[in-house]
Amino acid sequence: MNPGEAKSVLLIEDHADIAEMVGAYLENREYIIDYAADGITGLHLAVSNQYDAIILDLMLPGMDGLEVCQKIREEAKSDVPIIMLTARDTLDDKISGLDKGADDYLIKPFAIQELEARLRSLIRRYTGDIKKEIITVGELSIDTSTLKVQRGDKELAITPIGLKILSVLMRASPAVVSRRELERQVWGDILPDSDTLRSHLYNLRKIVDKPFEKKILLTVQGNGFKIIDSNEPT
Repeated sequence: MNPGEAKSVLLIEDHADIAEMVGAYLENREYIIDYAADGITGLHLAVSNQYDAIILDLMLPGMDGLEVCQKIREEAKSDVPIIMLTARDTLDDKISGLDKGADDYLIKPFAIQELEARLRSLIRRYTGDIKKEIITVGELSIDTSTLKVQRGDKELAITPIGLKILSVLMRASPAVVSRRELERQVWGDILPDSDTLRSHLYNLRKIVDKPFEKKILLTVQGNGFKIIDSNEPT
């Protein structure tokens, strides 16, 4: 990281050895680190300060990582990127974390270099230069200057990674985007595990489709995914 580009990261982790390892490595890479050893303190820091990203352990004393993540999203209305750390590796566990608003999910034990690469990628997408525009497909729209998403007159709360997935599909609409291409455009060269995209799509469907009469986020078997105009026949 170049001088003048230091990014602030909140690390919420109750295992002192992991926290020390992660904190020391990231500080050596010129990140500015705040630290909390429990969920309540971590939530207080998260809502009281502005961070470029949060690294959040799942199992925490006081308040677990799922609840912390949910409160950051729903009560603090923050879209700061969140990477969740956990020893749990089932699909249901991943869906639970992403459903509460996490952007990425890393299984313990992990390589510190991979954590930093994922962190850097998320921060770049969150703080990077984004062309200011309004993307529209039928009644679905994204204002990239405010990150406001609407379907009809209903505003939708979507995580930064979910927003990136949606914008890729909307820009390509009505064409199909393959899984490989979607992962490449969202995560770049640091590809997630096979369940991460599936979990994000599952949560996106609950937001953009479930409350509405017609589904617009479609899977095209063997080809990929697409967003359609709700006024068009499926």
